[in-house]
Amino acid sequence: MTDLKIGVIGLPGKWSTEVLADAVEAKTGSRLIINMDQVVLDLTTNMLMFGEHNLCDLDGLIVKKISAKYSPNTLDRLELLRIAENAGVRVFSSALNILRLVDRLSCTVTLQNNDIPMPPTRVTEDIDLALATIEEYGSAVFKPLYSTKARGMLVIDSTSSKSDKLKAVEAFKDENPMMYIQKKLSLPGQDLGMVFLGGKYLGTYARVSQSAAWNTTINSGGKYASYDASDELIDLAYRAQKPFGMDFTTVDVAESDMGPIVFEVSAFGGFRGVKEGVGLDAASLYVDYVTQQLSAAN
Repeated sequence: MTDLKIGVIGLPGKWSTEVLADAVEAKTGSRLIINMDQVVLDLTTNMLMFGEHNLCDLDGLIVKKISAKYSPNTLDRLELLRIAENAGVRVFSSALNILRLVDRLSCTVTLQNNDIPMPPTRVTEDIDLALATIEEYGSAVFKPLYSTKARGMLVIDSTSSKSDKLKAVEAFKDENPMMYIQKKLSLPGQDLGMVFLGGKYLGTYARVSQSAAWNTTINSGGKYASYDASDELIDLAYRAQKPFGMDFTTVDVAESDMGPIVFEVSAFGGFRGVKEGVGLDAASLYVDYVTQQLSAAN
């Protein structure tokens, strides 16, 4: 048992938040789940308050979930955590590192600049160029810049009528002025979550499609399964996550008809896939890592 004071930033009642808080309580004897919509920053006193707790007085904060859905508001909440960091609180992963992943475009640019293979991708605000991209790709996935688990994503096929394509693109652009468009690739009915803790590889799980849905996410009925990743895939995922400096993350990888490709690096990583697909208690391992890091710094 340690006397470290560690808060969990997450969503009370959600499984991943609760199991992480359970693990912190088991290691430290205390439990504090922080819902960011109840946090207030007072610049006069430089205090970041959650109820009676000044987050600047804690030893560490573990960010499991900053908001229920990604949005620009998510970035604002992360900015608040920089106040705690400046006061000497270690945030896992650091606010600036998470900021670079919450925005899909920021993640993509970093991957591209580090020569990580991705699906053919085009980003534009121009409707005519978006329509031309659909024709070139044959089938295109339009992705919001702020989303998880395929929420808000839209597949548009070149075989649709011209009016239907225009209507779909205009509707997407109304919600997403900067249109992020990827070629829909032929995948083997699954994609992979490759897990890293402190930059070290933990294991890989597969998300296997159980329906006719175009994506394999759990929200669309996908199931977790074990997967024995090759050295080539592990090396690719390692190179993909390295520039972001995350304490805990998952790299989304797929073996496509154009070879192994990376979709994204997760801002928070998932615990359930690790548990069901890899057979590891990621929450407990993560808290062990956090306490070791904090103890070494003291």
